[in-house]
Amino acid sequence: MRVPAFVDLFAGCGGLSLGMQRAGWTLRLAVESHPDPFSTLKHNLIDRAGANASWPESVPCVAHDLRELLKDRRQALEGLAEGIELIVGGPPCQGFSTNGRRRKDDPRNQLVKSYLEAVELFQPKLLLIENVRGFTSMEHEHGTYSDFVAAQLVNLGYDVWTEIVTAAEWGVPQRRPRFLLIAALKGTLTGIDPFLRLRTARRRFLSERGLGGALVSASEALSDLEISRHDLVPDREFGSLGFEQIDYRSKVNLSAYQMLMRDGHIGVPTDLRIPRHTAAVESRFREILETCPRGRSISPSDRARLGIRKRATTPISPDMPSPTVTTLPDDMIHYSEPRVLTLREMARLQSFPDWFAFQGPYTSGGHRRRNACPRYTQVGNAVPPLLAEAVGEVLLGLLSSIGEQGRERTNVGEMHRQTVPEAGEVS
Repeated sequence: MRVPAFVDLFAGCGGLSLGMQRAGWTLRLAVESHPDPFSTLKHNLIDRAGANASWPESVPCVAHDLRELLKDRRQALEGLAEGIELIVGGPPCQGFSTNGRRRKDDPRNQLVKSYLEAVELFQPKLLLIENVRGFTSMEHEHGTYSDFVAAQLVNLGYDVWTEIVTAAEWGVPQRRPRFLLIAALKGTLTGIDPFLRLRTARRRFLSERGLGGALVSASEALSDLEISRHDLVPDREFGSLGFEQIDYRSKVNLSAYQMLMRDGHIGVPTDLRIPRHTAAVESRFREILETCPRGRSISPSDRARLGIRKRATTPISPDMPSPTVTTLPDDMIHYSEPRVLTLREMARLQSFPDWFAFQGPYTSGGHRRRNACPRYTQVGNAVPPLLAEAVGEVLLGLLSSIGEQGRERTNVGEMHRQTVPEAGEVS
């Protein structure tokens, strides 16, 4: 029996691919234009021993721009198409985010058309699009971008379902509303609502992972990574530059979520480099923790009182899921320590397991920022793997339903041929 295969477009560092793999799908192709996030994906999801991936020989395993790949490797993609049941992906979301400028002419928004071109080429049985909530309100000449994409998919022969889901409801310790679109070849899922299946599967999904029904809080995700619980040692990668990391010792009393993120990993988590702050910055962070409400962005009056010009700074609440993880580490302050989060802590809030090692520079600044995709950016842009895994399991069930409905139609057709007289027969 052939293992169901998928293609990930605009794959980033691999959060969506990781979730699909863990749900039982085989990665056949991941298209990501920036070499740093692609390096992260390749390291963890293709080259890693036991990875559920089968890369085609006809396509170099390097970063690719989807538009150029569709033009330069079309024959190879056509040869790959027959074995692809699912396309997943999220066209770059910065142009749609309500936190950005939301320019209609943002060139990243035009990549939606490349996604649709790939759908027309592969003609998979199922599709998944993931994006920010602003995808449903960003204006397009034909309504909103979500309206435009849905209409185009209908024209390509698909039935379409959409919904806004919150990552926290699926065990991710983060408030992260996301737009999801699921599509299936027209008429293949008669009477089935994919999102009803997703909601129905929630309790079982969480229970199987030991998470129960309550939302996972920030401290349940991060408490074993607190500096106060460990000695400090030179950072494994950047110790020569004076950076330190915690000397991680796995504790017996890990939370259920922390055990899930350890994922059988017996070594030290990757990406534990502790941010270095000046005494003045640390003092300001301490005052924020002592005087500002937790779990929401600092108010204008508190910003004025503290002399803070930055608009989006949130002291995390230890008892709630964190705010949405962004690409900027200084958007959030640790709930008990006057500092921003380590990369591993942000990855934990996104539900990346501790063995998942990010590649490329940590941060970027100045003239490099426009074209850079450092590790913090990769984490902030990613789809939470735990949410992706939940959706991937539902998609796997939908694929089975498509097969069952196809067999039913075949059986009905055979019965019809058996009962209807052939031409020239006497009934």
